[in-house]
Amino acid sequence: MIYPPYLKVGDKIAIVSPAGKVNPEIVKHGATLLEEEGFEVEIGEHAFGQSGVFAGTDVERAGDMQKALDDESVKAILFARGGYGSLRTHQLLDWSRFLQRPKWLIGFSDITVFHAFLFQQGIASIHGVMTAFFDQEGVPSESFRLTIDLLKGKIPWFKEANHPLNRAGEASGSLIGGNMSIVYSLRGTPLDLSPEGNILFIEDLAEYHYHLDRMMMNLKVSGILAKLSGLVVGHFSDMKDGDTGFGKEAAAIIKEAVDDYDYPVMFGFPAGHVMPNYPLIMGAETRLTVGEKESRLSFQI
Repeated sequence: MIYPPYLKVGDKIAIVSPAGKVNPEIVKHGATLLEEEGFEVEIGEHAFGQSGVFAGTDVERAGDMQKALDDESVKAILFARGGYGSLRTHQLLDWSRFLQRPKWLIGFSDITVFHAFLFQQGIASIHGVMTAFFDQEGVPSESFRLTIDLLKGKIPWFKEANHPLNRAGEASGSLIGGNMSIVYSLRGTPLDLSPEGNILFIEDLAEYHYHLDRMMMNLKVSGILAKLSGLVVGHFSDMKDGDTGFGKEAAAIIKEAVDDYDYPVMFGFPAGHVMPNYPLIMGAETRLTVGEKESRLSFQI
């Protein structure tokens, strides 16, 4: 796995909007916080554009991202938000110059598209906070701080209290996945999961319980779940029931889907669409230890 160069004070970070339309004030505030950390910030020309649900047309969004990918003065690309549209943007990109000189890409949710592509290319990326998650009640969040530290080369490790549905054990493998709905939408494409011996991370927002069950059954019946070495379950926030309740909450749905396997499963990892949203190094060789009292996740870089 290739790890892009870490950043130093004075380096330039580009903020682009490859998917949903954004709140300009939130993005500008995020840029200010990055500048206070000593970085130069460049916001994409069309980052505040609007075209339906998108931040500008496909061509405009891809144009901003292409510029950031190709510009050698840009040392990292931060995505303003997820939403929907990254796969449309991805189809218009030429990654050739980026692949010669990789840089860190940071984001989550719909940005799972780019994490999946970079994993296929053997390049690590950061599943981490975007501008709306930079501060909490007017103070830079712990999640923001950990992400900045990671960009500067301080590799995080995590220790979490036991969850009652955890399955104990130890596992190693490359960290894959991201937003569950996006992982599901990429099934059957060149960006599909590469599960063999790897650790899958999943999280999601505002999905129906029956839809989560549908996605988990897809991964089970297709053999994806059987090939994993471990599973890390992040936030599943604001999940919903239909008029007739499904009868299980998100964690129980996931547990049932993996009951036939014996690898370690860690529930309640603090990453996803609510705070805290800790940074994960996608593609990194990862060690997962799930014990009776606590669980640990660390990166072997």
